[in-house]
Amino acid sequence: MTQAEVLDKIVAQEQAEMESLRQYSPLIETYIQTRHPDKQVGVAPGGDKYFLGRALLANGVEIIPLAKDTRSKHGMFIGSLANLLSMEFVPKGFLQMVYVDTNGFDRNHYEFSYVHREFLGEVRCLVFDVNPRVKSEKGRFVGRIWVEDQDFHIVRFNGIYSGTSSLSHYFSFDSWRQDGGKNGWLPAVIFNEEGNVQYPVAKRQITPAFRAQTHLWGYALSRASKEQELSRLLVEAPVKDQTENAHDYSPLQAERAWAGLAEDNVIESLETLGLMAPFGEVDKILQVVVNNLEVSNGLDVQPPVRCRVLLTSTFESYAMGHTIVVSRGLLDVLPDEASLAMILAHELAHVVLGHRMDTQFAFFDRLHFDEKETFRHFGFSMTPNEELAANQKGSELLAKSPYKDQLATAQCFLQTLKSRSKEIPNLINPHLGNRIPTNWTISQGRPCDQPSTEKTANAPVSASLFALPLGGRIKLEPFDGRLRLLKLNPTALAADYEKMPFEVTPMILYLTRHIDDLPGETPAQQPTEPEP
Repeated sequence: MTQAEVLDKIVAQEQAEMESLRQYSPLIETYIQTRHPDKQVGVAPGGDKYFLGRALLANGVEIIPLAKDTRSKHGMFIGSLANLLSMEFVPKGFLQMVYVDTNGFDRNHYEFSYVHREFLGEVRCLVFDVNPRVKSEKGRFVGRIWVEDQDFHIVRFNGIYSGTSSLSHYFSFDSWRQDGGKNGWLPAVIFNEEGNVQYPVAKRQITPAFRAQTHLWGYALSRASKEQELSRLLVEAPVKDQTENAHDYSPLQAERAWAGLAEDNVIESLETLGLMAPFGEVDKILQVVVNNLEVSNGLDVQPPVRCRVLLTSTFESYAMGHTIVVSRGLLDVLPDEASLAMILAHELAHVVLGHRMDTQFAFFDRLHFDEKETFRHFGFSMTPNEELAANQKGSELLAKSPYKDQLATAQCFLQTLKSRSKEIPNLINPHLGNRIPTNWTISQGRPCDQPSTEKTANAPVSASLFALPLGGRIKLEPFDGRLRLLKLNPTALAADYEKMPFEVTPMILYLTRHIDDLPGETPAQQPTEPEP
């Protein structure tokens, strides 16, 4: 196959990809951290911003905001012009980065230069440098693309849009897509980095140094599987009424059933909106830790406690009746299992102490609301007195648990979070529950500034790191919002500057193909190097 033929296929596939994306309305979440020098770790967050919305891809780059827009509350200023000129991050600008070029990505507007062949995870790619033919055109992509060599989808593109001016500024970005099956690759994550932290004056930068992560998910939610289940509905033989067996509900059973219905309704609603992950392997891990706490404390909680994961990056956990919810972002930064047990013990304490949720959501009319009002409609925060009681009870649960001798790192996590809280106000601001109780004392172990030789189970660093960077544990599947644990090789820290607590870091995906997209390859089907 000649290079011209390969390029024609790439362009045609990208145009088909753009048209295919118009059918979707995924959730989009962008988290931005400004950065400044830090004597202890080299570079640290100096402020943050957060956006969460529903992307309307049928309308191009339109977004319906779901969470409060932090631009109006936290202005961001540019260099020495702080009194005259302010800068705002525009959420639609980050959504635009899911496309290489919305104004025509073709050979008439672009020059392509073949670089080499490269694997991204398990996916073999052709790599091209791309430049607009007319340099002065605004909004044209300048950078590099990675094209999987089976169907010629662009799976990664790294660069910038041309046309930065004094009124608008384009940022460099690294945009990744993941295989969604049915010959489609879906935008998944975008990483941005701008500005120099150490030498801003020498670099003459007009924007503050920052990093940003953007996640997209929920292209196809669970409705399809439920419709498929309905189509296979079986009608069974009549069941004989066994009147001799007790089958009526006592008042206590009715009360429990009513509260359970409210919990189920909220979970189903959040799943339908794409804000809660479908039940999976991460939930099972949380359940194991809760079971450890219950068994070691001789608890028999009825109805049984269950665990679920909120898909947002903000740090929060809350008890919703007998359901414990922890956010993806919080799970990402916890350094070890004992720290996870600390978070779950606090919420389990709410359950044990009988701190109830409002059962109004057992009425189905309460679930009919505009999606934009989700975080105003739902709320599961506890009173200050209930939080204090949960801290005390949680400490008692941990003192009798298998984690009682491993809580030093957990205590240091709380101290690290408290010390960084002013720099990351939007990351620690919960949507539905309370803030993580950083003043909670659970251990009288070694000081947090003393190194430890302990190893953190299933973590990329040693236990001397008291908080991981964002994205440190969990991978979010963009198609259906499912979560899975990252498979990481242990990596020793070389210096303090590699610790990166709560920081935004680059996202490098290990790409794989959907199982339905893997043909039985023969030597004749193997792609060849493009000819000039």
